[in-house]
Amino acid sequence: MDLVRIILSVIIPPLGVFLKVGLGKHFWINILLTLLGYIPGLVHAVYIVARR
Repeated sequence: MDLVRIILSVIIPPLGVFLKVGLGKHFWINILLTLLGYIPGLVHAVYIVARR
């Protein structure tokens, strides 16, 4: 299942984080990072999915 989350994180970073942690603080941080730039949101999403 983590492989699917990582693939979704590459396509839409907040979606991968949402599937892993729900509507917690990491989801909102990822939304903000993705709005500031795709790459920061992507890095954060892959980190969250791989870490937990």
